[in-house]
Amino acid sequence: MTEPGEATELRAALIGLRRTSGLPVVFGGLLSDARHARIGELSGAQTPALRGLVISAGSGLGGKAIALSRPCAVTDYHSSRHITHEYDTAVAAEGLRSVVAVPVIVRRTVRGVLYGALREPLTLGDRTFDVAASAARDVEQALAVRDEVQQLLAATRDRVADPGAGTGTWEDVREAHRELRALAPKIVDPALRDELLAVCGRLASAAGADRGGGPAAGRVRLAPREVDVIACVASGATNASAAERLALRPETVKSYLRSAMRKLGAHTRLEAVVAARRAGLLP
Repeated sequence: MTEPGEATELRAALIGLRRTSGLPVVFGGLLSDARHARIGELSGAQTPALRGLVISAGSGLGGKAIALSRPCAVTDYHSSRHITHEYDTAVAAEGLRSVVAVPVIVRRTVRGVLYGALREPLTLGDRTFDVAASAARDVEQALAVRDEVQQLLAATRDRVADPGAGTGTWEDVREAHRELRALAPKIVDPALRDELLAVCGRLASAAGADRGGGPAAGRVRLAPREVDVIACVASGATNASAAERLALRPETVKSYLRSAMRKLGAHTRLEAVVAARRAGLLP
């Protein structure tokens, strides 16, 4: 079953595909298991015929794209001899003729399929293929980030739940905190992003509790990107490497760092890291 956040990411990619390609109908779904995808998101459809349709690997155009792990297209769906025709009734009800299907592939595993379609039997050009492939890449990147976030969250939940579990894992916790914060701006799903940031806050608070806090604890307020930059600095990153990690310009990193240091009352990068930890902003 498609998670709510995954549906958000899929919907955003389809809306972008329709806008950029000019295709009047776009739709798609993610795989519920290794061989089946359920059409859950549509844009431009005039009927409910396609919604909820379960696509099996190897069946129809989308099933062919799933089975071959590559884009497939037909100029006239109903008369094509290169696909099976289990879904002709639904396709005919929507009036679709030319259709392209592009698989969504994450780490060599097909995770979904996106479609774009015309209601006329016209050859789809290279630009349409390129735009459809780009939309699939957007979903792939979003799913890859989501997978990484879920893995990091799972790895850190135990430490958050039991902050007294020992000090030997603090460097691992700090690294997870940095990675989670760096991933946050890339997440489309607001619920997952909020959960991620909440875990980051609890990690930092747990660390502060372990250290007994400090005179600045609870009084310093940094902007999210200022915390991100300080977290990178804490790992020994230069401004240039922090900029690359956070997808920012080096000058922007410098600006955030100066602002954070001023708020923390720090004169050096090391002082800023120490003050941020005492304030419960970093683990």
